[in-house]
Amino acid sequence: MKFEGIYTPAITPLQENGNIDFAAFAEVLEYLIDAKVHGIVIGGSTGEYYAHSLSERIELIKKAKDVISGKLPLVVGTGSIRTEESVELAKAAKAVGADAVLIGTPPYALPDEEENARHALAVDRAADLPVMLYNYPGRMNMTMGEHFFRTVTAHSKNFVAIKESSGSTMQLHLLACRFPDIQLSCGWDDMALEFFAWGATSWVCAGSNFLPQEHIALYEACVLEKDFDKGRRIMQAMMPLMDFLEAAGKFVQSIKYGCRLAGLATGGVRLPLLPLNEQQQEELAQIIKTLKHETSLITGQA
Repeated sequence: MKFEGIYTPAITPLQENGNIDFAAFAEVLEYLIDAKVHGIVIGGSTGEYYAHSLSERIELIKKAKDVISGKLPLVVGTGSIRTEESVELAKAAKAVGADAVLIGTPPYALPDEEENARHALAVDRAADLPVMLYNYPGRMNMTMGEHFFRTVTAHSKNFVAIKESSGSTMQLHLLACRFPDIQLSCGWDDMALEFFAWGATSWVCAGSNFLPQEHIALYEACVLEKDFDKGRRIMQAMMPLMDFLEAAGKFVQSIKYGCRLAGLATGGVRLPLLPLNEQQQEELAQIIKTLKHETSLITGQA
């Protein structure tokens, strides 16, 4: 499988009582399909997987497959603190005919590279689908390193891509130079330009939930048009959003509020998270407005 373009880690809307709003979830997916993103990831951290039960996650997998129905690649997140639960999610992804699975490091357990590789291989055996690895040491406190990559790729041909979210240029260089057969996907938003310069052909970006055209514009400028001058200008317009998402400390809440501004029903967030306050909402709304205007001038869509 070739990962190309913008892959959106979809949000999970909630009802007022906190239950998952499956109708609104379907509308989110339809919105992304209509916006012409290139793929959809469900069950990622942007989708609040950590706050969902296993049965809820399996139901979301089924619903996503019904809605997407081959219109776009569907990537299913398998992240869990327990390998056994990740295996069950992998089986569910295989059962519905998902296109790929996302495999990350189990949180809290702090596995070493050999242990982490065994986890990934167990999930891979259950799915037998193309795998996009997910390296996010900021959340998991462990990094996928050279031993890990050599181990998993020696045992399975399914490990074809990685969402690299360490924020480390050294890690980016390691992957680009020593593991060119693992497709690079940007997972650290404010380094998107650097990833594309080093050969990444996809970007898993939460902001594309509500700014799909702007994220697609950066991908097209850098990957399709090879116009990095244009890409830098688009990236500069995006930087205030990137800074807000990280500095506010309310990433999922910000993504959901952005989706509300785009006209989507989102509901709130599950505890322990709390929504943005009024000042944060106003600041984010202004950032989005300015970003859209500046990007439209760069792309000629004004």
